[in-house]
This record gives sequence, structure tokens and C-alpha cells, in this order.
Amino acid sequence: MSDKKKPKPIPIKDLISEDGAHELATSPDMQPYLRLIKAGMQNQDITPLVQEIAELPLEKRYVWRVASALKWACADLETVNVTVDRQTLSAEDLDKVFELLRLRPMQLCMFLKALLGEEAMERLMNEGIAVAKRQ
Repeated sequence: MSDKKKPKPIPIKDLISEDGAHELATSPDMQPYLRLIKAGMQNQDITPLVQEIAELPLEKRYVWRVASALKWACADLETVNVTVDRQTLSAEDLDKVFELLRLRPMQLCMFLKALLGEEAMERLMNEGIAVAKRQ
């Protein structure tokens, strides 16, 4: 028997989501994915729903939304600006920024692993860490 503790179930009413998550989850582009998840949870045939998603143009896909958000988030990345902000933000504001970013590396790894596989995810993240260390 494993010594690992099983995760404690959390009632749906007690789940907390980030600001904007509801709007994104209920957007028209997410509906095919939500139908797929619902059918899978109800042990229904998901084949037609997978086909529906397969026929979506790239710009309507979930992965495009994530990749586009990252592009816009990092398109004008300038570390001098980050350094100045870090030096001039109050401790309270820096804590707020940290809290916004705290889970992002893990989420990005999970996204890359699901999209590209574990080895490619690890290679990309290690390359990113190596480049950042050299700067």
C-alpha cells in the first residue's frame, strides 16, 4: 500500500478560478472542447466531437489561444524594464506579481508536455533556463 495521501475531493462550489477564467471557459471557441469533455465524463462516444475539433481552423483551436497569449505576453520582452520594475515596485506589489506568475512555469510545462511530449518539453525548458542563466 502506498504511503501517498490521496487528494481530498473538493466540492465544485468550493473551487476558485482566476479572474477571466469563466469568460474564457464559456467563450464560443471553447464550446467544442467542453462538449468533448462532457461526453467523455458521461462515457459517451467522443468520436464525432473529436472530428468536430479536428475540422476547426488553427485560429479557433485551444492551443492557438495559449500560444497567441504567450506571443503577446512576450513579444516586447525587455529585461531592463523588468529589472527597473523589480527595483521600484513595493514589496506588496512584487508579491502580487509573484502570485500571478507562481504557477505559470508549471502550467507551461504541462501545456508543452501535452502538446509536444515530455522529452521536447524538457528540452525546451532546459534551453530556456540555459539562455536565461547566460544573460
